[in-house]
Amino acid sequence: MTQHVSASALKRRNQPETLRLRAVMPVLTVNNIATSIAWYREVLGFVITDQAEKDGRIVAAQLLAGKVCVLLMQDETPSGIPRRKGEGIRIFCATRQDVDELAALVRERGGIIDQEPRDQWGGRDFAVVDPDGFHISICSGARI
Repeated sequence: MTQHVSASALKRRNQPETLRLRAVMPVLTVNNIATSIAWYREVLGFVITDQAEKDGRIVAAQLLAGKVCVLLMQDETPSGIPRRKGEGIRIFCATRQDVDELAALVRERGGIIDQEPRDQWGGRDFAVVDPDGFHISICSGARI
């Protein structure tokens, strides 16, 4: 959500200077990078902008949708050691596009809608879950 800050608060925040970020890129450790790349490309419409290989196989891929990057990394935890994924985090993505149309497109592409489009938080949003259980909300109209 957008936080409105007064001019006097801005002046105070500069002393000492505070952290000012321009973007964030979630890094998601996935069970099967090929499956995850396909899902992000085919279901959500991301494009691959970079990838890394190790021993002839893809181990990481950077994907882009608009101005938002996501980095997928193959889980290389030793066999037999389970690592739970997707718990306790939700990736909140803002768009100016019609979320009802986007939800229909995701459904057409084989994605499963976890939360149907609804009005909340000053906007309209829907949610999906990726193959590893990461929760993604896509919202329009909210002040973020």
